Amino acid sequence: MNRPLPGGGRSLSFDLRPGPFRDFAETAEDDSSTPYILVIDEINRANLAKVFGELYFLLEYRDESIRLQYSPNKPFRLPPNLFIIGTMNTADRSIAKVDSAMRRRFRFVELHPRTPPVQGLLARWLDRKGLPAWPARVLDQLNARIEDADAAIGPSYLMDTRIYQRSDGVARVWQYSIMPLLTDLFYGQSDLEERYGLTALRRAVGEAEATPEPEPAERQPGPGDGA
Repeated sequence: MNRPLPGGGRSLSFDLRPGPFRDFAETAEDDSSTPYILVIDEINRANLAKVFGELYFLLEYRDESIRLQYSPNKPFRLPPNLFIIGTMNTADRSIAKVDSAMRRRFRFVELHPRTPPVQGLLARWLDRKGLPAWPARVLDQLNARIEDADAAIGPSYLMDTRIYQRSDGVARVWQYSIMPLLTDLFYGQSDLEERYGLTALRRAVGEAEATPEPEPAERQPGPGDGA
C-alpha cells in the first residue's frame, strides 16, 4: 500500500507499507495453530474483481504464493489458518452481480429465518435472557405471511436487551425498523398494516393485549448495535 508523506517544497512522496490485510495474513502465518477469520459484511456491494485482485488466485490455490505488484521481491501467500467469510442479504438484488469466478472460490451457506440454525433462534435467546416469549411467535407469524422467502425478517432486530427495558420497546422496533423495511420491499401494497402490523400479528398468535403506541424518540437499536 502506498501512503503519502509530506516532502520538501510542498511536495508529496509515497512510502510503501504493508496494508491491513497483508499484516493480518502475516500474523496468521506466524501463529499457525490459531484460526484467523476475516468477516466481510455486505461483500456483494463491492467491485469484487477490483477489491480481491491477485487474491482470486490465492483463494483457490492456498499452497501457492505470488509476487504482488507493489512488492515483487517478497512472495505472498494465504496461510491455511486464515479464513474469509463474506455475508450478503438475499433480499438485496445486487447479489446477482457476484460473478462466477468469485462464486466458485467460496462455499455458499444459507442462513434463513425459516430453517435451522436461525429458525427458533429468537425464542431460544428470549428464554435464555428470561424475557417474554411472544415476540418470537409474532416474528414467526410475520415470516409465515411473507410469501417471498428472500424477504423474511431475521431475529437480530429483536435481539437487544435494551428493547425489553421499556413497555413499547418491541412496538418501536416494529414501527421504526421492521415496517419501513416491509414498506420498501412491498411498495404499493395498501394492506401492510393489516397483514404485517404488530397489533394484527399479536392477535393472530393469541397475544391480544393492546400494543402500546411507540413514542417518537432517538434512533432505534439496529441489528448491528450490540445484539
